[in-house]
Amino acid sequence: MPRPFNRVYGMEKPMGASQWVRHSAAAFLGLASLLGASGAGAQGMVKNTFGDWQMRCETPAGATAEQCALVQNVVAEDRPNVTLVIIMLKTADGKSRLLRVVAPLGILLPSGLGLKIDQTDIGRAGFVRCLASGCVAEVVMEENLINQMKTGQQATFIVFQTPEEGIGIPVFLNGFAAGFDALP
Repeated sequence: MPRPFNRVYGMEKPMGASQWVRHSAAAFLGLASLLGASGAGAQGMVKNTFGDWQMRCETPAGATAEQCALVQNVVAEDRPNVTLVIIMLKTADGKSRLLRVVAPLGILLPSGLGLKIDQTDIGRAGFVRCLASGCVAEVVMEENLINQMKTGQQATFIVFQTPEEGIGIPVFLNGFAAGFDALP
């Protein structure tokens, strides 16, 4: 599984391979089922809504238990072709909490995905894989990040089209705390 966001937000030094470890195929298959075949939006039945977040659940093929995720789809205010799917979930073994972000194709992958919560720079995460529907960044959420998201007003995810040009996409955190606590 990936490690938390790299604390080097400005990328003065490159993220080394030690910043990430490979995530399991089962975890990635869970993402594929949540994104569905088209990948444009999260699939699964909406079980509940928590402010700006939806809890979507489905039982993946071959699984005995339903898997749920907290999901928000967002669009850049000034660029309607730049959309993100934000997915928060617990792993099947219940030991880790993951943040997955699916960004559109055509972004600059080496720059990673930036994150700010309110005015605090959290860091950048690398992209782990691209699918026909977009490129995926994934991090294990540590308690500090979870608490920042629970108490924050707005997260800004940043994708890059050039090394100098970041596109900030606001994600409102209204309802995140209740939704995250409600995840099975």
